[in-house]
Amino acid sequence: MKRTYKTARWAVLTALALQTCAAQALDLVGAYEQALRHDPAKLAADEALVAGREKVVQGDALLKPRVSLQAGLGRLDDRNSGNVSPGLSHSTGTVRQATVQLTQPLYDATARAEKQQLHQQARLAETQFDQAQQGLAQRVAEAYFGVLQAQEALRVTLAEKAAIAMQRDRARARFDVGRGKVTDLQEAQARYDQILTKEINARSSLELRRAQFEETTGAQAQSLAALAAGQAATPPEPDSLLAWQLKGEDQSTLVRVKRSQLEIAGAEIDKHRLSGRPSLNLVASYSGKGQSGDLSPMVAPSNNRTGSVGLQFNMPLYAGGGLDSKERESLARRREAEQALAAAKRDVRLQVQDAYLSVRTGVSRITAAEQSLVSARTALEATTLGRDVGTRTELDVLDAQQRAFAAEFDLVQARLDYLLGRVRLSVAAGELGEGELRSVNGWLAIP
Repeated sequence: MKRTYKTARWAVLTALALQTCAAQALDLVGAYEQALRHDPAKLAADEALVAGREKVVQGDALLKPRVSLQAGLGRLDDRNSGNVSPGLSHSTGTVRQATVQLTQPLYDATARAEKQQLHQQARLAETQFDQAQQGLAQRVAEAYFGVLQAQEALRVTLAEKAAIAMQRDRARARFDVGRGKVTDLQEAQARYDQILTKEINARSSLELRRAQFEETTGAQAQSLAALAAGQAATPPEPDSLLAWQLKGEDQSTLVRVKRSQLEIAGAEIDKHRLSGRPSLNLVASYSGKGQSGDLSPMVAPSNNRTGSVGLQFNMPLYAGGGLDSKERESLARRREAEQALAAAKRDVRLQVQDAYLSVRTGVSRITAAEQSLVSARTALEATTLGRDVGTRTELDVLDAQQRAFAAEFDLVQARLDYLLGRVRLSVAAGELGEGELRSVNGWLAIP
């Protein structure tokens, strides 16, 4: 009896926990946070950032002291057949030696240019990380709103299906009592058959959108927060296309990546151009040699210690034309990077314009869709009343219902397009952050 009570208690607690989880709908910010921990592209960007930051350490190391150790151990067998004493004609022993050397660059123009290039590569890694984060936020928003759109399409289709089924049953009942036309019944049945196909397509589209969302975020797509009612759409701030395009040319991660690549290409030119200059290093070394056995000190010194400090000068004279060739190659690479930067600015201007117009026209589109929905519902009520008094037919009511359902879906589509336009505009301008994401998230009905 006690075990039965405990089992029932756990069952009740489990049911309450499941209801609580179901009630907690996942919003856009929560989906993005899930994707940060799940998306392979974002996780790869994290590791690329860690690797890129090491370029700073590698660049600084080029001008810091370098210390090396060389050590050796060998067995020596000395045989002398000359006019020497018989006891000294053959000797064996072990020879050991070790050298510690410190090299400090004093002047190395090539190393300084390479250091600058490695620092620029580290900054490029930071920019690419920002690009990956903003790209992930856009992909999550597109996947999230894609699920909402597919859910709304299925909801409208099911509501339309129920309305058509009701009109078909009504037409059949009127026909059975001799008050309706067979053409009305056939038309209603044909529309019902069409809506069944539409329902299949809507369900398939919803499953695909949910799969895309789950692959992107690693979260289930069955309990997403829906759009809230009463949100007012506002134009972009500032309401100037030129201002947004200037933002994009300056802040867009795409432009920043191409700009960093241009700087790296310029540093590559400096590196090869300066590679023909001399270098000067401070070199200090300390070595020790020793032996064990009966070797002569003339063959292998015993307990010999040597220290030295000096300057090492290196001047490349001829490298088979390779240095000049590398410089010409780097010049061509820089020209290529300049054109890539110009193309990126052009693409960003077009992306900004597309997103800006989507947001700008989205405000008017939402207002028009809201008015269209009111008019469609009013027309449906009037058509239904006309059918009841005999001035309209069942087909007229079906047409009015379909227009009302289409108006409902158009309004949801307009709001989703407006929100996606805001996200894309922020990405194109390079300023999509937590603030803008939470602002868009405010359009959702979060329990």
